[in-house]
Amino acid sequence: MSDSLTSPRDVQATIARLFVYPVKSCAGIEVQEAVLTETGLDLDRAWMVVDTAGEFVTQRQLPRMALIQPQLKLSEMILRAPGMLALHLAIDGVEQPVRVKVWSDEVSAYDMGDIAAQWFTDFLSLSADGLPTSQATQYRLTRFDPEQTRLSNLQWTDGVEAPNQFADGYAALVLGQASLDEFNTRLQAAGHAAVGVQRFRPNIVLAGLQAHDEDRLGTLHISTQEGEALLKPVKPCPRCPIPNIDPATALSSPEVGDALQSYRRDARLDGAVTFGMNAIVLAGADTVLRVGQTVSANINFG
Repeated sequence: MSDSLTSPRDVQATIARLFVYPVKSCAGIEVQEAVLTETGLDLDRAWMVVDTAGEFVTQRQLPRMALIQPQLKLSEMILRAPGMLALHLAIDGVEQPVRVKVWSDEVSAYDMGDIAAQWFTDFLSLSADGLPTSQATQYRLTRFDPEQTRLSNLQWTDGVEAPNQFADGYAALVLGQASLDEFNTRLQAAGHAAVGVQRFRPNIVLAGLQAHDEDRLGTLHISTQEGEALLKPVKPCPRCPIPNIDPATALSSPEVGDALQSYRRDARLDGAVTFGMNAIVLAGADTVLRVGQTVSANINFG
């Protein structure tokens, strides 16, 4: 069923929660509102940690990244982590241009300087219990170059040129609250404690849907004060081991992944485990998304 300008759409939902992740794979910030840009929510995945070869690193290799808590103020980002003095960075401040690699893309970026590099190196070189390790890897913080264009996979966007920054590949991740609720019901039935939505790192959490409705929605029409924003879910989000990592402790245990494996194998991705939908921005750059806004969409049948 296609979207129509005149007939009512199949489902109505509301934005229940919004999250921005300024530094790729570090903790997110829950916000009540966020400016939408063509690359997603403003400042989402604008920074990224890399190794000495310029290759991105994430919680997959370094679970302690989950403990790094960003805070955004008017003109600066403040990073805090256990046992560390706060790191203050000017939001518009950069140093040397560099080339970095995120998945298969090599892109232009800016290095954030030696102080930030030492801060990340010191914290990420500690073991899970906070003790120094023998690892000698150095890490650096980089900022996405706004002149760089990094496009989502055109195969999944049906040829739409949809930019993103340091995200895994798409502007925003959309998840229904009902999907999390159903997952937690299964998790608790298996004898485990419920988990928070932060495990799945969504940008937009929708209330008012049935479980996994987001899997089959067409374009999301979001009513904002500035006009209508359009986001299109284009690809199911395949899940790596990161949801197994407790964001409060950075410790990993397998129950979340095991529960997903039991019912979320997705034929659209050759049986990969998926949860949530990656979306691109079709229209509405510079509008402001707010918790409580109305979202409507048609269901894609077939």
